[in-house]
Amino acid sequence: MNPVLELQDVNKNRHDAEGVPLFSRVSAQIIEPSIVALLGVSGQGKSTLLRMIASLDKVDEGKILLHNVSQREMDPRQWRMKVCYVAQQSVMLQGSIEQNLRTVSQLHRIPYEDKLVQHLLPRLGLEHLELSKNADRLSGGEKQRVSLLRSLLLHPSVLLLDEITASLDRGSKEKVEQVLQEWCHQEGTTIIMVTHDFEQARQMSKTVWFMGEGTLLENSETAAFFENPSTELARSYIQSPLQKEQPCPS
Repeated sequence: MNPVLELQDVNKNRHDAEGVPLFSRVSAQIIEPSIVALLGVSGQGKSTLLRMIASLDKVDEGKILLHNVSQREMDPRQWRMKVCYVAQQSVMLQGSIEQNLRTVSQLHRIPYEDKLVQHLLPRLGLEHLELSKNADRLSGGEKQRVSLLRSLLLHPSVLLLDEITASLDRGSKEKVEQVLQEWCHQEGTTIIMVTHDFEQARQMSKTVWFMGEGTLLENSETAAFFENPSTELARSYIQSPLQKEQPCPS
């Protein structure tokens, strides 16, 4: 069986120092649909790796394959239909919430699933929203959830999430987590999520990818990672859950 997603010796150079890698030799496979927690201290390139997988940032060296098809061999629009990225700071287009949601169907020429929208709005804690409301007036957490819903309307093979619950209250966060777990199980969507929430990573993911020392330092089952990480850096990381990290583009 072909892997859902495969990274082969992926390298990314820093923008401010040509030839100096942000990370290098990142290799991993996801054999079947599952949830992966992407962990590591700030500045290791977690967000950049997600953007590269989504074909939004350039891969300097190496290959990324979806169902054994190289990213370089697929039309970027088709790739981004199948591999969707939801940023931590979600961007809304001009216009209403509904216009933002309809954008994906218009762009990719697929039917707009109004029933799915109406089903997911309350599941994501957004039942209070008027779809005619200007999307620019949404709070940060509302924008994250609308952006997530917009991506789910594409039914992607891979969903890439960059700390999209970080600004949510506990109740809203738990609603989003439940939707994602059910979506992975029912739709067969692989989810890779950057998070600094250890509880979230433990409860939701099957696998942990841990970035450190300029590479993918650990790739293991979630329980094994938290019980007995194989590197000193990972041990230090999980033993300091109260350490607050400053936001840093990565």
